[in-house]
Amino acid sequence: MITLLPGDGIGPEVTTAAHRILQEVASRYGHAFEFSKQLIGGAAIDETGRPLPEATIVSCERSDAVFLGAVGGPKWSDPNATVRPEQGLLGLRSRLGVYANLRPVKVLDALNGTSPLKAEIIQGVDLVVVRELTGGIYFGEKTRDETSASDLCTYHTVEIERIVRVAARLAATRRGKLCSIDKANVLETSRLWRDVTNRLMRDEFPDIELETLLVDAAAMHLLSRPRDFDVIVTENMFGDILTDEASMLAGSLGMLPSASLGESALGIYEPIHGSAPDIAGKGLANPCGALASAAMLLRHSLGLDAEAAAIEAAIDAAIVAGARTADIACDDDAVLSTSDMTDRIIAAID
Repeated sequence: MITLLPGDGIGPEVTTAAHRILQEVASRYGHAFEFSKQLIGGAAIDETGRPLPEATIVSCERSDAVFLGAVGGPKWSDPNATVRPEQGLLGLRSRLGVYANLRPVKVLDALNGTSPLKAEIIQGVDLVVVRELTGGIYFGEKTRDETSASDLCTYHTVEIERIVRVAARLAATRRGKLCSIDKANVLETSRLWRDVTNRLMRDEFPDIELETLLVDAAAMHLLSRPRDFDVIVTENMFGDILTDEASMLAGSLGMLPSASLGESALGIYEPIHGSAPDIAGKGLANPCGALASAAMLLRHSLGLDAEAAAIEAAIDAAIVAGARTADIACDDDAVLSTSDMTDRIIAAID
């Protein structure tokens, strides 16, 4: 069973696109997928008063995989609110124990003109960011009074070891290069991160080439030498920021997928673009990130590599053939709606 969590903003639109392509794959390859649609985020707050209702938790825990659209929006953005849409996503990650967030960034030659970077810098970029997802400052104790506030950032050795192992094993299947990003010149959590990473890589993965960068330098190098990166591993907040930066290599946030994984096959899959409330309901959302996330769902949770590859190839083929949504269109390109772009990609499945 696959639980669908449309959420807020453009979430329902891109979730519909992912649902459609999963149904198409099931039909073409002789599978039978069962779907359960549940509430999360602002939509769940409006309906139940909670960003993560118990019915949603039960459905997700019983599923083989979870697909998430997006959460949040200005309707629920009061910084003083005690209940916020993002609590639903953070709570779900914690409840399902998905601590490793994989965000691949691959630049298509056909989209070189949509990136703000020069074509000669981004050509051939193919990297994956592995972000630690359930520790760090996002999950630490929080305090606030009238004159001050604090967010506690804590990391334990076991949390660092398990995420670095995920990243190193992934690097071993690619170009054998791992870049660990921290802020060890300032933060104690980063000093622990660096010490644990260096020891683990030396003892368990001596054949993997390890590079260590401070996060500010990494932000610069992502824009000046992105082709040099293969697999990047970093902590929660740094990963959140750097992956949004890296999305500009591919031309648009709308192009990029993600997978959140733990010890079991159950994972959460979502495009990284967020709820984009300014274009919600207008048919302008780029479904490519959602469709690529559906491909990751098939590969990592269901073990359907051929089906996943078919979706990824169809996205590439449709774009090479000129299919464009507004965010990846140049001046002379015809702009497709979310639904029409999904149609073109489905038609391109071999």
